[in-house]
Amino acid sequence: MPTITVKNIPSEVYELLKQSAAANRRSINSEIITQIERGVRGRKFDPEVLLGRVRRLRRSTRHHPIAQREFNLIKRAGRL
Repeated sequence: MPTITVKNIPSEVYELLKQSAAANRRSINSEIITQIERGVRGRKFDPEVLLGRVRRLRRSTRHHPIAQREFNLIKRAGRL
């Protein structure tokens, strides 16, 4: 199996990898391989599955309207 050496990884990126590896119960090496695979292969999705999720979300929030003023306040607060 080929080996790659990565140099000059920014400290912040390394810390994020470490945190992600711990959260996923993987070694840092396994986490890096997983992240590379996702980046190279991309995430394939079925548009129908996504539309189904959107429709369910719309149905579940239909009776909880948000006024434009509330929406703008929430947006400004950085919560969306």
